[in-house]
Amino acid sequence: MNIIVCVKQIPDPETPAASFKVDEAAKKVIPAQGIAPVVNPYDPQATEAALRLKDAAGGGKVTVISLGPDSARDAIKHALAMGADEGVLLNDPAFDDIDNFQTANALAAAIKKIGECDLVLMGRASADWDMGVVPLGVGQALGVPVVSVAKAIEKTANGVKVERVLDDGFQTVEAPLPAIVTVSNEFGEPRYPQLRQIMMAAKKTVQVWSAADLGLGADATGAANRVMPLEALYVPKVESNVEIIEGDSPEEKARNLAQKLRAAKLI
Repeated sequence: MNIIVCVKQIPDPETPAASFKVDEAAKKVIPAQGIAPVVNPYDPQATEAALRLKDAAGGGKVTVISLGPDSARDAIKHALAMGADEGVLLNDPAFDDIDNFQTANALAAAIKKIGECDLVLMGRASADWDMGVVPLGVGQALGVPVVSVAKAIEKTANGVKVERVLDDGFQTVEAPLPAIVTVSNEFGEPRYPQLRQIMMAAKKTVQVWSAADLGLGADATGAANRVMPLEALYVPKVESNVEIIEGDSPEEKARNLAQKLRAAKLI
């Protein structure tokens, strides 16, 4: 069974709020000094799911893709240390500041280039933007079904059976292959790479593909071609004002409150 896992490197979600800064003019997050980026917390579950399916099938290949800067190799290396077979990094200045639609198209192009893929697994969302829309975009670009928020995945004779997490319970669905499945944290704890596995992963070569390698032209990449332009990026300011309503009795306090609300045109 040949499986592709998409992983992402993000700023550490445990970064203290005081260390979090935004360049509002450039519309970019300023990396916190001394705090290294980490693998998106949901992605190791996707890698774990791929490895279990491969083991259950008795063979196959798990390929890991990440789109990002050079440092995103660490996210790929983590998956390789867990047991994945190959890694591909999509790295190109043309990918800077692209939106979710462009990201989905780039990942879809990489999946097509790899070929011979039975299943694509991703984390349920990226913990930095927490939108969870890229898997849907990849599915649309490839023309394959997408099953989201999986807590269990099983290969069947005709495809995959997936147990999904709902707000008020669980749902079991089946989909033909090839398909895309997003994996949730309810899937369970991923395996932790041992030192020997980490050392072996460090020796594996990660292929690097540019936008041109994927057949993506200048009109498909770059911030100028975003489908969803970024209007502003800022740390919200939370302010609150408290006014004590005075009165000699509960009735008088209620009357004074009503007069305040009426003056504010709230009632």
